[in-house]
Amino acid sequence: MRSLHHLLDEYLQVRRALGYKLSSEGQRLPNFATFLQRARLPFITTESAMAWAMQSPSGTPRSFATRLRMVRGLARYVRAQDARTQIPPMDLLPHRRHRGTPYLYSTADVRSLTSAARVSLAPFRSATYRTLIGLLASTGMRVGEAIALDRSDFDVGQGVLLIRCAKFGKSRYVPLHSSTRAALTAYSLKRDRTFRRVRSPSFFLSLAGTRLIYKNVQLAFQRLVGAAGLADRPPRRPRIHDLRHTFAVRTLVDWYRAGLDVEARLPWLSMYLGHVSPTSTYWYLTATPELLTLAHRRLERFLEQRS
Repeated sequence: MRSLHHLLDEYLQVRRALGYKLSSEGQRLPNFATFLQRARLPFITTESAMAWAMQSPSGTPRSFATRLRMVRGLARYVRAQDARTQIPPMDLLPHRRHRGTPYLYSTADVRSLTSAARVSLAPFRSATYRTLIGLLASTGMRVGEAIALDRSDFDVGQGVLLIRCAKFGKSRYVPLHSSTRAALTAYSLKRDRTFRRVRSPSFFLSLAGTRLIYKNVQLAFQRLVGAAGLADRPPRRPRIHDLRHTFAVRTLVDWYRAGLDVEARLPWLSMYLGHVSPTSTYWYLTATPELLTLAHRRLERFLEQRS
């Protein structure tokens, strides 16, 4: 029988080939394999999985459940080659994912952020963050997708972006509004004038001429939130990812206002956002008073037509 470490490497390779990144699993599951090895256990048991999942004294119910879920995935794979393997039941460490209420940006909020970038950052860095924020607000892209863009991913003639190997390894095209295309074109010209020697294929560049780093983008955005006077807004301090929530809600509001069949168009929004199904898109929809009012009016019209 091959060692668990060998089977783990094989499991990660197979899953990644299917499009799953498994960053956390790649870091944590080798520790689980070592845990079993040191305990002289020849196969995965429910008891050992529970013991490993809950071994950290500073852990939380969420982290315990996450670690057990990782072992479940590995155990399902290993069991096909070792029938002794036990797959821990899902309800042993139940944890319901909590969705915090997102901050929904108004048009004025986005302008405040870009204005803060204009006055508080160096000229080129200002242009980078103003363009990045505008792109996220107008397309609902994930932050990681935006900073992963290469210059060749922007088709200025067609007015589309190519999102390569995003979540689950999927790629997609994102059509752009004419104003967004113009903003990206203007940034491209400024970037190429600033950095005449190309050090990185990245569309968005740092002051060093390299690709933006996710953590640095998050920190810079939070500083802009404070500079824009948005830090104390309810229901929570605005996050950069909330721009994606805002885009999803605003799209539905616009469809309701236009009298379109929102339910029929929801798969379009899912495809645009890079979701595998509308079920994932529902996570981004918040029942704002405006959205509820428009939905209620549509229901009233429907009932009147049937009466």
